[in-house]
Amino acid sequence: MSLDKTLKIRLGSSRTRNVLTRGERIARLQEEDRFAPGRSPLGLPKVRVQKALSGKKKKKTAEEGAAAAAAAPAKGKK
Repeated sequence: MSLDKTLKIRLGSSRTRNVLTRGERIARLQEEDRFAPGRSPLGLPKVRVQKALSGKKKKKTAEEGAAAAAAAPAKGKK
């Protein structure tokens, strides 16, 4: 059986995978105390994969921008 090209791990790949291997699922379940030692690895419960947040940055409010601008010159002086 061949491995789907989307599941292959490439160097520099920044995309998150939406499928975990059985070992990765067991490790996550053990962290959450949902997998007991000695249990069968077949029929594992679903494990949510966290997606990395990217893209839009939080906009600064006018007060935060003014405070940052006032603090910037003070840091540069010695």
